[in-house]
Amino acid sequence: MEHRNIILCCGGGLSSGFLAQQGRKAAKKRKLDVNIEAKSESEVTQYFGRMDILMVGPHYAFRMEAFTEQAAPYGIPVVLIPEDIYSMLDGAALLDLAIKTLEDK
Repeated sequence: MEHRNIILCCGGGLSSGFLAQQGRKAAKKRKLDVNIEAKSESEVTQYFGRMDILMVGPHYAFRMEAFTEQAAPYGIPVVLIPEDIYSMLDGAALLDLAIKTLEDK
């Protein structure tokens, strides 16, 4: 798998920061070349040119339509992180979801 940049989006980037950390651990364990970062909702659009996928926290579901429209010109898929993955900080499941989405793109 080629290098991938995954951006997680939430309010202040704190809770998604913990999830990103767990995702990085899962990627390292699998020896995958993946960068996972958490960004706040207010700054995420600045990273469209540098990401392969945008994963949105469940509490920002109301922003999915706007993010999808903004990401479309870049060909970036936008995915809502399921509540169970988000609340359990399941980095492995997050990584699986990102990889599957990118493969299906």
